[in-house]
Amino acid sequence: MSRTKVVPIPVMGRHNINAYLLLGRRPVIVDAGIPGSGQKIHDRIAAHGVDPTDVSLIVITHGHIDHFGSAAELHRLTGAPLAGHIADLEQYRSGRVREPYLPTGPMGRAMARNRNLHIRAESFEPAVLIRGETGLEDFGLSARIMPTPGHTAGSISVLTDDGDLVAGDLIAGSFMGLLPTRPANPPFHDDPRQNLASLRAMLALNPTSLHVGHGTALDPARVRQWADREHDRLTRLDAAGRLTTRGE
Repeated sequence: MSRTKVVPIPVMGRHNINAYLLLGRRPVIVDAGIPGSGQKIHDRIAAHGVDPTDVSLIVITHGHIDHFGSAAELHRLTGAPLAGHIADLEQYRSGRVREPYLPTGPMGRAMARNRNLHIRAESFEPAVLIRGETGLEDFGLSARIMPTPGHTAGSISVLTDDGDLVAGDLIAGSFMGLLPTRPANPPFHDDPRQNLASLRAMLALNPTSLHVGHGTALDPARVRQWADREHDRLTRLDAAGRLTTRGE
């Protein structure tokens, strides 16, 4: 099968919030942006010469409003089924994010006060319910959905056979992508230690590039260096009793 092409679809700003178009034998969309983004994503896909009704699947990486906010709308516009992990099913069915948000730093603490993060999105029911590693050959793509929990319990990534990792919020560009090539935590994680373990598991598969929800593609070598520093930081926070995770 020919190489899978990964095309970023900006939803907000130049790369502050991204969806992705994956082009193989059939196109697949990853993520659906904030509420009200469905038509924009639809039109930008069409601008790339893809008939949106040819989309075979819409993969939602996790249950945060800036990733599943327009999932139901995009499903109606394309007719494509939606895929999401069972551990975030409550969020998809309710249209509400699991709260409170758990900030990873000052930006997250400031953003948690933004009322737009607490609105309700249109709910949806994933037709493809992910429980573990799932191949996408039946949807025309040489790729696998990989569970990568930690950011949320049901976070997933898509790894193409060519080595491109579409990583959702497993990692981000610094300051929500404003420093696009510099790896950083996204504003929130439910479990930073579990997220780091998921990130390291994906890095162990030697991806060629990490395509993130916030920012431009990240170089795996830089992400590995960042992950080592993050491990040390989390170890210090844990020793000081200052590391908060969901359920603690």
